Amino acid sequence: MEGGEKVLPEIRRDWVTNRWVIFSPARAKRPSDFKSKSPVGHEEEQSKSCPFYLGREHHCAPEIFRVPPDDPNWKLRVIQNLYPALSRDVTPPPADETPGQLMSGFGFDDVVIETPLHSLHLSHLPPSQIALVLGAYSTRILHFVSDHPSIKYVQVFKNHGASAGASLSHSHSQIMALPFLPPAVAARLHSMKDYFNRTGKCSLCEFNSNDLLIHQSPHFVAIVPYAATFPFEMWIIPLAHSPHFHELNAHKAVDLGGILKLMLGKMALQLNNPPFNFMIQTSPLRDSASELPHSHWFLQIIPQLSVAAGFEIGTGCYINPVFPEDAAKVLREVNVLPSEGDD
Repeated sequence: MEGGEKVLPEIRRDWVTNRWVIFSPARAKRPSDFKSKSPVGHEEEQSKSCPFYLGREHHCAPEIFRVPPDDPNWKLRVIQNLYPALSRDVTPPPADETPGQLMSGFGFDDVVIETPLHSLHLSHLPPSQIALVLGAYSTRILHFVSDHPSIKYVQVFKNHGASAGASLSHSHSQIMALPFLPPAVAARLHSMKDYFNRTGKCSLCEFNSNDLLIHQSPHFVAIVPYAATFPFEMWIIPLAHSPHFHELNAHKAVDLGGILKLMLGKMALQLNNPPFNFMIQTSPLRDSASELPHSHWFLQIIPQLSVAAGFEIGTGCYINPVFPEDAAKVLREVNVLPSEGDD
């Protein structure tokens, strides 16, 4: 939608999130000119005092597991959060209890240390090592499925950069296991079920727009969503229908690692290494795949290029100055060179 002619605003509805988004190109510069004003640096000077650095394990909260097991030269560690939002030590609510206005603060808050080296970020790792990180997420989720019936939903997320919520610059992500279904998740599932009931099809399986496509791998597709809430928002979606992220197998995890690395690389090059968040949007733990023909997990990446202000907070609607088709075109054309050690 670039060019000399005036482009009018549009209002689009996202059939996955059920959110209305206003696309207002009058607020924007050219899509290719978008850059982060606060790029994330490597912060090498903090490495010696970082508690996540190799050899400083005794400065961390208790370890849950590491890969490889019992190896001092570990590749990743999963630990308890030293400052957890929820407590694994309080009495969990009954698994069949419908939440009211108050419940105990039971839950799990884990940290995944993605690399032992302070200077490396997730996008620097080869796909096989990113697959280990993805596998750590699955391992923890499967543990909650089998051992903690009160846990209803698990949110995996990564904050990269201080303005995106990261308290430490060392590459890490988090896993929060909740005894309730978050409202945004319930709204997403309701919207996807409504689409399925009207069409008989999964809304994410239906994706077929070349204009929104960034890249396709053997098992995944990376797109800018039709009604992207944020500028240059990206979704990585399994090509085969899959409600639960934790059912990802090792082979597909390497493929996902490769396309995730590519998207993070494109974003860093094009947008000046912005702070970002990624979230794995999956399904409730206790619902079987046969009950979820409408639900399809995906990985959502949001570069921090804009701020939610009064309109967004008050209405739940967002104003995006970049049309998704333009963002996808810009990202498609970014050439990321292979890094040393890639598979």
